[in-house]
Amino acid sequence: MRTKAVNEVTLAFPSRSRNEGFARSAAAGFAAQMDPTLNELEDIKTAVSEAVTNAIVHGYPEDIGPVILKIRVLEGNVLELTIKDHGRGIPDVDKARQPMFTTGGEERSGMGFTIMESFMDKVTVRSAVNKGTTVVLRKRLAPRVKK
Repeated sequence: MRTKAVNEVTLAFPSRSRNEGFARSAAAGFAAQMDPTLNELEDIKTAVSEAVTNAIVHGYPEDIGPVILKIRVLEGNVLELTIKDHGRGIPDVDKARQPMFTTGGEERSGMGFTIMESFMDKVTVRSAVNKGTTVVLRKRLAPRVKK
């Protein structure tokens, strides 16, 4: 069952590494309406950074393609971030989610999904070879006491 969005935005940008910072900032800016703590904001930015970097590096290793970032504020003070690419896909999602597993060469740590999971309440990954990958991140933000 799909949860109703209180507010949402969808952004699309080319899979260039310099757009990772834009995605982080956009997610943080949109999440600001929920009055997150600084720690929550950093968690959001870090998780988005990992997901977008995966789309750029692994989704489109040899070309430039679209990355879509959809940010939704859901009822119950839940932030949902969906990062989607139409790239090469992940042949074995379970294996890709294992710590230290990477297909990105020596310069990659293989910790992207592990980091996302440590900062978010829920991480869902759907992928099909040569069709792309969708990562959905969810985090319930702590309610803030209004003074």
